[in-house]
Amino acid sequence: MTEEATAASGERPGPADHGSVRTPPLRPGAYDPADYAASVVRSAEETGVSPLLLMAVLHNEAYKPHHPLLERLWQWWKPDASFGVANMHRATFEQVRRAHSLAGRWQDLRDDPAFAVHVAALHLRDLDRNLPERHTRRYTRDELLALGYNAGERNMRAFARGVPPGPMARSYLRRLRANRRRAAEALPATGRPHPCRPPW
Repeated sequence: MTEEATAASGERPGPADHGSVRTPPLRPGAYDPADYAASVVRSAEETGVSPLLLMAVLHNEAYKPHHPLLERLWQWWKPDASFGVANMHRATFEQVRRAHSLAGRWQDLRDDPAFAVHVAALHLRDLDRNLPERHTRRYTRDELLALGYNAGERNMRAFARGVPPGPMARSYLRRLRANRRRAAEALPATGRPHPCRPPW
């Protein structure tokens, strides 16, 4: 079904619908978030999140090899492991799937990078909708969204009120700030930060 037909039917897009964004296959030991810049830009435009934030999150989540076979082996050893290039846990995926009536399954995240990127963008948008407009000046809004992606919505809202993040969240934030330049370099000219939001 074409995207136009999908839109006309009222159905929500599934993994196959995002296959029109040509993404290179995942290769063992050769994963680079920059390879998925087209998917990042498209999903950011569709969801209204910052492409720079989305790409930086992918860089933060690139600490382990992202390959379908390796992720299957990893899940055999650790059943609750996260899946896909955006490293999403099952409970988070199911929450996003229900909220947006997604046709895809959690297992599709490991086999379809474009779908994994799109689900991550939807999750960031949901976090953004639940983040208060007024928050501590210690963090930018995008930094709080990234912390929410890593530590969960409840913790994100606590950080927004000024509650200090724990060691893991602080480490995630440091890596996010360090990855900002790499994320910007990975994006095409159309992947500039969200126009409605000041840069980090």
